[in-house]
Amino acid sequence: MAAKTLSETEFPEGDLWVFGYGSLIWKPGFAFVEQSPARLIGEHRSLCIYSMVHRGTPEKPGLVLGLDRGGACQGIAFRVAAAERKATISYLREREQVTSVYREVLRSVWLKNGARVSALAYVADRSHNQYAGRLTLEEQLRLVRQGHGNYGPNDEYVIATVAALETHGIRDVPLHKLAAMLHGEAALHHRT
Repeated sequence: MAAKTLSETEFPEGDLWVFGYGSLIWKPGFAFVEQSPARLIGEHRSLCIYSMVHRGTPEKPGLVLGLDRGGACQGIAFRVAAAERKATISYLREREQVTSVYREVLRSVWLKNGARVSALAYVADRSHNQYAGRLTLEEQLRLVRQGHGNYGPNDEYVIATVAALETHGIRDVPLHKLAAMLHGEAALHHRT
């Protein structure tokens, strides 16, 4: 399956903004000159991607985040200097598009200071076989507990993401519930 990527002409001139909503928040892996809390409207953060490389295998998939249709997402926008733009895009494609499960898009995001910028984001491809859709908390827990891939255990990914969100004052109730369950706080088990 071919990766859904933007052509060079679709990117705006100058500096590049990248919207991080998951592991990019705590492990961007690229040089940036500025970061800001940001809000993307029209998609929400969701554990909706079966991970078969980074946090799982085809035999025992894990679960990672994607931007899925509807709602809004609080995250971090990173400004990359124009001189680093090509290298950053190349790096992100290698990291995010290993199985072509995301669509590479430009989305409007609103920075904390009220400015609106166009940012590169990776959105779940609902037609891809790794798209998990909405899973129950129990199913998420099972997949995350079993998942272990090239980047390590799946539970570490979820816990590190929640810790990074908290550092930035962002609360994602479903993800926080899952992290609490992974920490053994079973009292939070499936109360909605």
